[in-house]
Amino acid sequence: MATDIHKGHRQRLKDQFTNEGFDTLSDYQALELLLFFGIPYRDTNETAHMLLEKYGSFSGVFNADYLELASTPGLGPHAAALIHMIPSLTRRYSMDRWKDKPQITSTGSAGMYAVSLFCGIEYEAFYMICLDTQNRVIIPALISEGTINEAMIYPRIIVENVLRHKASTVILTHNHPGGSPEPSGADIDMTRKLATALGVIAVRIMDHIIVAGEKYVSLAEKRLL
Repeated sequence: MATDIHKGHRQRLKDQFTNEGFDTLSDYQALELLLFFGIPYRDTNETAHMLLEKYGSFSGVFNADYLELASTPGLGPHAAALIHMIPSLTRRYSMDRWKDKPQITSTGSAGMYAVSLFCGIEYEAFYMICLDTQNRVIIPALISEGTINEAMIYPRIIVENVLRHKASTVILTHNHPGGSPEPSGADIDMTRKLATALGVIAVRIMDHIIVAGEKYVSLAEKRLL
């Protein structure tokens, strides 16, 4: 009688995760494990390999378009929805760890907060973190969302948000998806123009943090403000 090599495979993979941790799993095993919950009664090994090959990387799978995922043979809408929600879920988890009104006390805490803010975002976005007189976060105000290469920032929108949220100081932050966190000449020029605009209403830019993945660069630390 032929032996079913897949018999007990799901349980073995779950046991490996619970006993040894997520980091012991390869990318395809981690994806396969996740798919167990979206595809409950079928082997997901082949599907995990296929998705990684199609989208090129682990993160590429999670950043794929939902409709494209849902139409993938062997996947379906439930598993596609599960995959599609992971980046947003990760970002919510990351931001929730800061709790309400965290206090920004250093370049390090500003950088880590900014990294959390952009977790799971693969397009370029620009936020202004509004702070009160105790340097506690009032709100991370979304100023602009653009393409990977462009985000339009207008001084009027910045000033309006500062007045709306009654910010005492602000931290500007934007991301360079898939690139380097090093500031461009345009980043530096924009920061200085915004500093001038905010100076009119006596509000100081504490920093401008540029994020790329888990890395960040502080313009204040580089003395570029």
